[in-house]
Amino acid sequence: MKRIYYLHIISITLLWSCHKESKKISIQQERFTPYVNTFIGTDGPGNTYPGATLPFGMVQLSPDIGIPGWDRIAGYYYKDSIISGFSHTHLTGTGAGDLYDILVMPTNSKFSEKIKENNYKPFSRYNHDNESATPGYYTVDLLDYGIKAELTTTNRVGIHRYTFPKDTATIIHVDLGYALNWDKPTDTFIEKVNDSTLQGYRMSSGWAKDQRIYFVMQFSNPFLGYSAFNKSEPTALPVQGTDTKIALKYNTEEGEQIVIKTGISTASYKGALASITTETDGFEFDKYKNIADGQWEKELQKIKIETSDKNKRSVFYTMLYQSMLAPTLLSDPNGDYKGANDTIVTAKGFDRYDTFSLWDTFRAAHPLYTIIQQERIPDMIQSLLAHYKETGILPVWSLQGNETNMMIGYHAVPVIVDAYFKGFSFDTELAYQACKESAMVNDRQIDRYKKMGYVPIDDHHENWSVSKTLEYAYDDWCIAMFANKLGKKEDYEYFMNRSQNWKKLYNDKRSWIQPKDSLGNFVEPFIPKEYTPYFCESNAWQYYWFVPQDIEGLIEKTGGKERFTQKLDSMFSYYPEEGDKLPIFSTGMIGQYAHGNEPSHHVAYLYNYVHQPSKTQELTRRILEGQYKNEPNGHCGNEDCGQMSSWYLFSAMGLYPVNPAQGVYHITTPLFENIEIQLPKNKTFRIIAKELSEENKYVKTISLNGKLLNRMFITHKEIIDGGILEFEMSNTSSDSFFKEALLPQLNTIYHD
Repeated sequence: MKRIYYLHIISITLLWSCHKESKKISIQQERFTPYVNTFIGTDGPGNTYPGATLPFGMVQLSPDIGIPGWDRIAGYYYKDSIISGFSHTHLTGTGAGDLYDILVMPTNSKFSEKIKENNYKPFSRYNHDNESATPGYYTVDLLDYGIKAELTTTNRVGIHRYTFPKDTATIIHVDLGYALNWDKPTDTFIEKVNDSTLQGYRMSSGWAKDQRIYFVMQFSNPFLGYSAFNKSEPTALPVQGTDTKIALKYNTEEGEQIVIKTGISTASYKGALASITTETDGFEFDKYKNIADGQWEKELQKIKIETSDKNKRSVFYTMLYQSMLAPTLLSDPNGDYKGANDTIVTAKGFDRYDTFSLWDTFRAAHPLYTIIQQERIPDMIQSLLAHYKETGILPVWSLQGNETNMMIGYHAVPVIVDAYFKGFSFDTELAYQACKESAMVNDRQIDRYKKMGYVPIDDHHENWSVSKTLEYAYDDWCIAMFANKLGKKEDYEYFMNRSQNWKKLYNDKRSWIQPKDSLGNFVEPFIPKEYTPYFCESNAWQYYWFVPQDIEGLIEKTGGKERFTQKLDSMFSYYPEEGDKLPIFSTGMIGQYAHGNEPSHHVAYLYNYVHQPSKTQELTRRILEGQYKNEPNGHCGNEDCGQMSSWYLFSAMGLYPVNPAQGVYHITTPLFENIEIQLPKNKTFRIIAKELSEENKYVKTISLNGKLLNRMFITHKEIIDGGILEFEMSNTSSDSFFKEALLPQLNTIYHD
């Protein structure tokens, strides 16, 4: 009996070991695209779109409600109940209503209602029970017509499949006059190539002033006839004007499918056709849907997490997905694209990207790309430098080969400097020249900043003087680091001095960073919680902490670590009062902290500088679990081209780049027990949190590759070399262990 008992125990042990091993294998082999919820952010302030695209792809083929408004900036709003068509370009998570190029809408004789709200365009009701999406694929039933719509893409080609009922009056509308929000067509053109091919262009002006989309559209089934329109008046082909469209006529059988391929280019018809011929070879919709799914799966496999919480898993992989929706591809297969100098330029030896939301993405998205998008970094940097060669200045916020000049700073600089110190290859001297010259121009009040050492107030409704001073000073520090490494000592001294300009707006008597007039007087009255024209989409509380190049200096100015800690505590506990006027971008509030807007994003990590990392750990857990949800209203603010999602990804891994160009990631509590980052050259970096739970949210000890880590940061090089970062977790604060922990010091670059 004893022998049988032992054999039984051995069998159970072996079975348990096999179970554990199979569980480990299933985690490694699990597919992640099913966990992506592309509807996160389509309700509330997120401003995302649910449609089909590829990682950093040129085409964003997505449904359009057809009704303007802030909630429909991305063309779609989850609470709406109609769809007016499917257009090929969209912005992800911004506050700018632009693009929506080349609207396609299938209809038939079953429904003909028109409404003023969508400018009397064809539409259909739909519901979410008959709608679904996965990365690279979107489908919805157009209920009023009985038509099933499906969308997928390649990099430069939007692919539609429509399944029709039997009807002798089926029509596919191609509408170039369709416009929404800020967008307005300035010149459009359609011509028939043959009975299954159209080509044309749509020139428009909006947030980006000179947008150009050439297209070639191929149909799997030839159309029987057509009606062309110019400003709703019937006309012949070819047709040119500001509001042109064509209605293609079909006689469909029950279940008949028509596939449409739309190749696009910012340069020419030739480029649009090349997009189709190089990226597709037929009309097999499912083939391209599967290819798109495979490309997304490959990207999502770069970070594996272990969790039994399906909602957390969905949020993580959706954030990873959303981090890759911008920048977007701009150049054709042969390299041609519409340059920022309004000429056709050819990118030689690299893919040209655009949609650089730099005021947002320099903070966390671009540092994230240096870890998981290493193969794309050189092309992104060359794209920034191409913009410089075209215009004489680096982009501020560029879109579709245009400079929008939205927001502030010259934040291409930290992106370039970070990439340089991390060892990515590009023309270093050209890059330095671009950084320096972009900081020496005389527009955007940089002339006054250079002369006075700060930006004074003026009468402009978006003066943003304090924010500009702080952000220029940070970018100047980045240039100083670049100059020092290249041996340009005079430039180093000059830009280091400029990096201290934040102090010129520091009011020592009040311990606030305040606006000044041109005579050097602080503006009074001054109420820190008020939203004024002197702060960019923020108030004095939120911008007080934006001195990432000199946190030690800010601590000293504040009155030392104790006073700095008190002020940080107040930041997260001093809530707006009833009657306070909060702008639309003040969302995700914890006290005065606004996670829905970027200037606050690094602030929770500043407790590490005053040896109270447990408060960082409490706050980051609170933000991760409270401000991100697996639901359409899952973002607390605009997703902003990958920044909001990148904050989540870094923080969920227990890391964050407080100074985005320093090559250092501050440490907090990871959200998952086991995280694995796949790196080039078959290297991996694992993050393990032992005994992690809701209660055990405090870091007790940290080790790197088996050695105790006596600091609250890890360097970029330590990550990309591969290894294991291991946390021992506890249910009580362990601040005493880190009292003497080393922190990143001023003026130190850790990339080497």
